[in-house]
Amino acid sequence: MKIGVFTALWGNLSFEEALDCAVQHGVQAVEIGAGGYPGSPHCPVDELLESQARRDEWLGEIASRGLMLSALSIHNNPLHPDAEVAREADETFRKAIRLAEALGVPVVNTFSGLPAGAPGDTMPNWVTCPWPPHFLETLDYQWNKVALPYWREAAPFAADHGIKVAFEMHPGMLVYNVETLLRLREVNPVLGCNFDPSHLWWNGVDPVEAIRALGEAIFHVHGKDVAVDPHNVRVNGVNDNKPYDRILDRAWTFRSIGYGHDVKAWKDIVSALRMVGYDYVISIEHEDAMMSTNEGLAKGVALLKEAGIFEEAGEMFWA
Repeated sequence: MKIGVFTALWGNLSFEEALDCAVQHGVQAVEIGAGGYPGSPHCPVDELLESQARRDEWLGEIASRGLMLSALSIHNNPLHPDAEVAREADETFRKAIRLAEALGVPVVNTFSGLPAGAPGDTMPNWVTCPWPPHFLETLDYQWNKVALPYWREAAPFAADHGIKVAFEMHPGMLVYNVETLLRLREVNPVLGCNFDPSHLWWNGVDPVEAIRALGEAIFHVHGKDVAVDPHNVRVNGVNDNKPYDRILDRAWTFRSIGYGHDVKAWKDIVSALRMVGYDYVISIEHEDAMMSTNEGLAKGVALLKEAGIFEEAGEMFWA
């Protein structure tokens, strides 16, 4: 298992500067945005697709620093009711799949997307309860008329290029928990999970149980923590649409690793990942509004170095 970092936190730096920062923080891998919400400040997608020499140069900058590329990330919404938004997201997805194959990186991280609530709607609609009855009609439309048809066509494209598609289970997307992830995975086993425990904790999910349920569907892992504020939860519950900077008033807030859950919680996550056969990268995604990028990342790396399991278990000589 390796510790990595999602370089989106250094979007204001050049590609080379971001890689140097990764080295300074002692990580072994980088996850790089290739469009969508993360943008692509460190990944000139079209240039890389067009030129093997450019790809060699770009990968050489990573390898020369002793790093590996764990994934390309393009979190976006190809199911959006705005046809132009959906078209751009689909184009970004297909470019990322082609580029991942050309770069030799095995996985592209993204979102499932979220459709409108009904034909003719102009905005996506996230349903969280089954009543009044029109919500069930909405879910039927979203899954059976939009999401499943899209991914039935898109998944073979990824498979044909030898790339796995890892969905981050995220609120506001059709895939937001284990059940919805596994439902979409039924389309094609090339579809799986970019496992991020931060979005699960605030929703009452035990990440260890989720890992055991997902098993081989986990293709990539994000290292991100969340602190749940029991005072605000007792007043208003866990669903919270207040801006992220209203930390004192929110039910939950993203934190640097260790500032939401202690090292034992992360040791349990790492152990569960090993039990289900995951031995790839935990890529730290820094989104802590109370801590600088450098401090938050440094503390996250330090905790994962303690919690991680980095060597092969070896023979059970005692058995």
